[in-house]
Amino acid sequence: MTPTQKIVAFIDGSIYSQSVCHHAAWIADRTGAAVELIHVLGPRDTSGTRDHSGAIALGARTALLQELADLDAQRSKLMSHRGRAILDDARAILETDGVTDINTRLRHGDVVEAVAEVEDDARVIIVGKRGEEADFAKGHLGSNLERIVRTSTRPVFVASRAFKPIRKVLVAYDGGASAMKAVDHIARSPLFQGLSIHVVTVGTAAAEVKKGLDDAKAMLKAAGLEAETSVLPGQPERALADLVEKEHFDMLVMGAYGHSRIRRLVIGSTTTAMIRACKVPVVLMR
Repeated sequence: MTPTQKIVAFIDGSIYSQSVCHHAAWIADRTGAAVELIHVLGPRDTSGTRDHSGAIALGARTALLQELADLDAQRSKLMSHRGRAILDDARAILETDGVTDINTRLRHGDVVEAVAEVEDDARVIIVGKRGEEADFAKGHLGSNLERIVRTSTRPVFVASRAFKPIRKVLVAYDGGASAMKAVDHIARSPLFQGLSIHVVTVGTAAAEVKKGLDDAKAMLKAAGLEAETSVLPGQPERALADLVEKEHFDMLVMGAYGHSRIRRLVIGSTTTAMIRACKVPVVLMR
């Protein structure tokens, strides 16, 4: 990816937006890339008038419809003002973190469509682990995050609830195409220079698995990155989450597609379980 590509950060009114901004600033500092902040006003924020009048006499019905139209127009205007305020607050966070090259955009429509429109110029897409309307009681991650992960062609950086400096990176490696791409991305990106990297496969220590890890280690070493490798038994989501917590890793990187249990983990119904289980940022590569 070229240095001119920007960091695209999607923010809403959730508590995760601040973390998204701090992580965007961290990436900008290490890569020199500009940051584009985007807030999307969805259909619920800009919906038109619906007929709530029922079987009301014609004159009263017309008056009520006009009042509803006025209220909808006012609500739409207020949501736009709110969106601008969210973007202004996010810009202030980035500026405090030392970022100067910042662009803000207020968009209307669907967030996945917004991602598709901007990702050609993006080096990474940053989103919060949960959105503004997530059900925290159930640990719900929301449909937008999963839709973005499934459709984006760029690395998706899923920010955790709180930012902390990233020093130790865990790379989940299954030997698949996206896992190899993830390792290649790490080797080429200035983002990972100087960080401690551990490449791990969840499964059995077969000869093919060991060779894959050795190849990954060699690729990273050729880029000046020292990496440790290991094989863990167990189920990927639990084994990886336990290792992150036990060894105090600050970020998990994994391929979004592969040919093992990790493939089913990321593109199947347990995608959110993996992201939810890890209390650190997760970067998903295609």
